[in-house]
Amino acid sequence: MRTTVGIIGGGPAGLLLARLLHRAGLDCVVLESRERRYVEARQRAGILEQGTVDVLRECGAGARMDREGLLHRGIELRFEGRAHRIDFPALADGRSVMVYAQTEVVKDLVALQLADGPPLLFGAEVLTVEDPDSATPTVRFRHEGREQTLSCDFVAGCDGFHGVARGAIPAERTAVFERDYPYSWLGVLADVPPSCEELIYARHRRGFALHSMRSPQVSRLYLQVPAGTDPAGWSDERIWDELATRFAVDGDWALERGPITAKSVTPMRAYVQEPMRHGRLFLAGDAAHIVPPTGAKGLNLAVTDVVTLARALTLHHETGSTELLDSYSETCLRRVWQAERFSAFMTDTLHPHPDRTPFEERLRLAQLERIAASPAASAELAENYVGLPLS
Repeated sequence: MRTTVGIIGGGPAGLLLARLLHRAGLDCVVLESRERRYVEARQRAGILEQGTVDVLRECGAGARMDREGLLHRGIELRFEGRAHRIDFPALADGRSVMVYAQTEVVKDLVALQLADGPPLLFGAEVLTVEDPDSATPTVRFRHEGREQTLSCDFVAGCDGFHGVARGAIPAERTAVFERDYPYSWLGVLADVPPSCEELIYARHRRGFALHSMRSPQVSRLYLQVPAGTDPAGWSDERIWDELATRFAVDGDWALERGPITAKSVTPMRAYVQEPMRHGRLFLAGDAAHIVPPTGAKGLNLAVTDVVTLARALTLHHETGSTELLDSYSETCLRRVWQAERFSAFMTDTLHPHPDRTPFEERLRLAQLERIAASPAASAELAENYVGLPLS
């Protein structure tokens, strides 16, 4: 097989990149190791920044999102029994976010790809990326029981942290920065209408809690728990009681309860690998960086990576210029580190830490008090949450 861009990974990053390249007239092939049913069922993030929403609309993947997504114009911070709303449009130049599950984004992009896009091969297990620093890199993969080779001009590694692409860059040419947190999130899906119109981020002495939603009928909720927690050890009643305690606020607000249909534990970690390019191999999304989910940046960072890469590949295709390709890693990493900074701030501020002193914990509460009292501090949070404009 021969193509211009070989894309490893059929998640939102790889699929969106294929869509953008197809619309720009570039050939590409997407190799996804899992089957379609699995890919379209993976539960992941559900908050789309304004820039992500705009990109999906522009590439033709926004129709169902606009019909079924939930536009959010703010979030609520809860601490010390009080609530403070962050008004996004008022504080961030009219921008907002959309609650629309990554699962649904993937379904929309898969449908477009199969209808009129370039080849998308499910069940294609990538074995190696060979000669990435040459003019003719190749991707060796196994599909339908036999090994095949995809010859490319460029390779895009969109296959996540555990994928093959990241490991194809020699370790001696990379720098790794990482941080593991001593707590995780216990996440649940519940068949009950959300108890709020906008997301609630709650800091309680017992731990952090987040109230989100997947639809007007399905709630998505999270609890801070110790790292290594087994979700089976948490009964439904215990989960609802703990959520009610952590969300408690002065007034008559009540947490609605319903059947819990899924439980899982998400580790909290941060990771960045530099550079994001080696020869003609370019990393995007979780293949290059991971952020703790508190800032809702993971999917959105992947989108900005592939938008940047699509622009660079398009410029090269149209003019032969390598200017944007050469600056790809530097351009992406500037934004990545800003997202890491914001995600670390949200995580450290909202999560009680078992190793902090009482003095250090009070500093975190003082930071929340400042956000609640200062329009400038509220604006900084809002601007980072809705996403820095795509340049």
